[in-house]
Amino acid sequence: MAARMRVSEPDLRALLSVVSGDRGDPAAEGLPPSMLADLAGLIGCDILAFSGMDSSRRVAWFEQSFPLGDSNDNQWVFWKHYWTCESCCYADRTGDLRTVTKRSDFFSTRQWLATGIYADYFRPCGSLHSIMVCLPAGPGPAGGRSLRLVLHRGPGRDFSERDRALLTLLRPHLHQAYLHAERRRRGIPQLTRRQWELLHLVAAGHTNAQIARRLGLSEGTVRTHLQNIYGRLQVSSRTAAVTRAFPDLAPL
Repeated sequence: MAARMRVSEPDLRALLSVVSGDRGDPAAEGLPPSMLADLAGLIGCDILAFSGMDSSRRVAWFEQSFPLGDSNDNQWVFWKHYWTCESCCYADRTGDLRTVTKRSDFFSTRQWLATGIYADYFRPCGSLHSIMVCLPAGPGPAGGRSLRLVLHRGPGRDFSERDRALLTLLRPHLHQAYLHAERRRRGIPQLTRRQWELLHLVAAGHTNAQIARRLGLSEGTVRTHLQNIYGRLQVSSRTAAVTRAFPDLAPL
């Protein structure tokens, strides 16, 4: 989808300014508002939206926007058209969360204006062009969950390959910024020393039998420890426990 693009030194310095430093405006969900504002300024857009989406349940569990404003409350209309809008559902259809996609990868402007989702949902905000970055959602059940950063423009120029290249470079840093914000919101999980030791072995891919041998425990004791860990972390599986305790291990 993307042509080869070289990023200039000024662009790299601008990227660094977005992701460096500790911001003093934490958000209840998502990313610091000042980071969203800097992103909108770096790429240039009319509206920037960052949300957590679960396509299997047809919900967004949080939504942020810049400039600040009321979000479109016709979410049922969005989900009604979601699976027929290739630019919206690309990540879910393909499992590809890495590729930064533009709407024009899927539609010409004429085709976009003829879609139901434009007529019923996007027409009020005048979104003719968009570019989207997807990130893993972190803790929670798998399947249809992802984080979506979408920048919108109205009539005029489309997003460029320079914009795509910048967002591709920025993507892992945005993921780390989100994980950092989540750690600050959730705090460090309160586990015992033995539970941390066991969970490190789980994260390394060891089975219950292997963990039991390494720690000199019975498999039943390992299972008991795991159930206690799940309870403290408020999760129900090994994968979710590791993701909750070690968010930096989440795949990009």
